[in-house]
Amino acid sequence: MNYYSLNHKAPNTTFENAVVKGLAPDKGLYFPESITPLPQSFWDNFDNLTYSEIAFEAIKQFVSPEIPEAILKTIVEETLSFDFPVVNLNENISTLELFHGPTMAFKDVGARFMARCLGYFNQNNTNEVTVLVATSGDTGGAVANGFLGVKGVNVVILYPSGKVSDIQEMQLTTLGQNIKALEVNGTFDDCQAMVKTAFLDESLTSKMQLTSANSINVARWLPQLFYFMFAYKQLHNKYKDIVFSVPSGNFGNICAGMMAQQLGLPVKHFVASNNANNVVTRYLISKLYEPKPSVQTISNAMDVGAPSNFIRIQEIYKNQFADLKSNLSSYSFSDDETKEAMLEIYNKYNYVADPHGAVGYLGCKSYLNNHPNAHCVFLETAHPTKFLDVVEDVIKEKQPLPEQIQSVMGKEKEAVVISTYNELKDFLLK
Repeated sequence: MNYYSLNHKAPNTTFENAVVKGLAPDKGLYFPESITPLPQSFWDNFDNLTYSEIAFEAIKQFVSPEIPEAILKTIVEETLSFDFPVVNLNENISTLELFHGPTMAFKDVGARFMARCLGYFNQNNTNEVTVLVATSGDTGGAVANGFLGVKGVNVVILYPSGKVSDIQEMQLTTLGQNIKALEVNGTFDDCQAMVKTAFLDESLTSKMQLTSANSINVARWLPQLFYFMFAYKQLHNKYKDIVFSVPSGNFGNICAGMMAQQLGLPVKHFVASNNANNVVTRYLISKLYEPKPSVQTISNAMDVGAPSNFIRIQEIYKNQFADLKSNLSSYSFSDDETKEAMLEIYNKYNYVADPHGAVGYLGCKSYLNNHPNAHCVFLETAHPTKFLDVVEDVIKEKQPLPEQIQSVMGKEKEAVVISTYNELKDFLLK
């Protein structure tokens, strides 16, 4: 599979080069040249396939022939070494739990898959690769854990000071080894802008090989389509008209779900559930796409004012607004509404949701108001104890800490504080 830049001013390239480079030379995101729906035989036998078999068949066309099938099967199996349960709340709403991996966030899947792909490509390379990544919360911990100890790979994570939870910060600042954390005086958008600037700085890239592990990287983004298939496998014999409500920040997750739909997954509709950072909600009303500076909310991983992956969503629909709107709804919710939803979920269903999942739940309710026969699945993207102060304050109940969270508590934070791009550049060159 080859990939092209969505800015259309760079040569098409291989999967390996798209992974290693992250961004195209013209600043564009890479997109696969073709998407071939999976054969009917796959869907006929779908219920008999394991998660690893489903994932292998789904991702194979996007990485072949550069990763041999035997290696790819191993990468997939190692990536999916934890469960993806669907929990039913009522006849119309379920939640897909994506927090059973090592850092208890949905990004574990993409980070583990990408780390293993990059490790394969780098196995005989004497040159080191530096993974440069901005995080609004969970990406940092997932990438740090996924790449920890990977040969020939250094990881530098930028995160906005005071705008990630304490546990998220611990997960990305305490591992050591080949993982370095930079605490940025600014927002996530500032962090992301620095990363993009670095990729385009020839005085920097001429001296070192940079790549990204944000969802702008195809190897981080594409594997997220797996768990939409896993949810469908668990639900389709009981419910028709399955809809996914996805808490959306950088829009890589929901875009991956749409890629699963392009492969033939019979999803009825998608809901982009936004917090106050609602550029897409406004776009679907006005047809005007106007990124704005991000604002801080209790669902911090979605505090993105300029979602990078939305251009990929527009590409899937050939930039046809009507086609996109027929398959995507979007709603925006305040922090107060989010807290009310967390309490409602706890009181009505005895289920503890994190703030992001609660936004997804509200998206389900909004969609179901006009589509009462659908079954809506909201993605619970992170374990609630990653946002312990918010969760316990809302439900007034002490929460036990899972082993994955306990393992980082009390460790010493190691981070370098920076404010400008030049400080990032100096750090990288040193």
